[in-house]
Amino acid sequence: MAVLNRLLLRVRARARATTTSYSKFRTFSSPCSIANPEADLKASSSSSLLGSKPLPLRQDLRHPVQWVFLGCPGVGKGTYASRLSKLLHVPHIATGDLVRDELSSSGPLSSQLAEIVNQGQLVSDEIIINLLSKRLEAGEAKGESGFILDGFPRTIRQAEILEGVTDIDLVVNLKLREEALLAKCLGRRTCSECGGNYNVACIDIKGEDGSPGMYMAPLLPPPHCASKLITRADDTEEVVKERLRIYYEMTQPVEEFYRNRGKLLEFDLPGGIPESWPKLLQALHLEDHDDKQSAAA
Repeated sequence: MAVLNRLLLRVRARARATTTSYSKFRTFSSPCSIANPEADLKASSSSSLLGSKPLPLRQDLRHPVQWVFLGCPGVGKGTYASRLSKLLHVPHIATGDLVRDELSSSGPLSSQLAEIVNQGQLVSDEIIINLLSKRLEAGEAKGESGFILDGFPRTIRQAEILEGVTDIDLVVNLKLREEALLAKCLGRRTCSECGGNYNVACIDIKGEDGSPGMYMAPLLPPPHCASKLITRADDTEEVVKERLRIYYEMTQPVEEFYRNRGKLLEFDLPGGIPESWPKLLQALHLEDHDDKQSAAA
């Protein structure tokens, strides 16, 4: 991680000298392509991985995983990356969180970022690399190793920068139907007091014409948070659709970048966490013993 950070710092310095304009932004990492509702979720990762190069799906304690998560804003990327972070004992680094932390800090970038975020646009490479470098510096000081990146890379240029400074083991691309995705984004709520994240949307898509249905239960807050829920300023239908449009233009090619390198695992979410988490673990050849014990209790 130290090598990655040093090289990112060099890139950041070069970006300061050469960047004169900002590309479009989105707070969350890449929005995703619409899942094929007729495709069955494959239990084995080998059928979902494109390319002949075998991928190190199991964690090697001598080499903590270096993974990237791609997926639409609201697809659940942060949820699953965070769970895997705890399971594999590596940091989950979400650039969306880094941006929001900067916004709340009233730092020099906060007013500029606020305007960009509220418009659903993409933050420049320079800003993202700046924030990521600072986060890696802090992690290095704490002795962190390995990582799961969530929100970086979002563009081909960022993917090429990352490819040049470290060896990414695996890129997990989470996919969800657009109608479910939109409902999830509009249902997101945060407790203004404790910061807990919830979702009030109850998604119940009926199967038709041979397509399977999908049910995603709401993630409701405890009673003491119910009256303190707020909606993020950028979770409006207009902004969410703009994020999707930007993804199709800018971020979807990142999938092809990793697909051509044989590092892309495509995973169609079949429903909510209870349905999706065990199947994602199966695709990654992992087991969550704590989850099994809690389910049996």
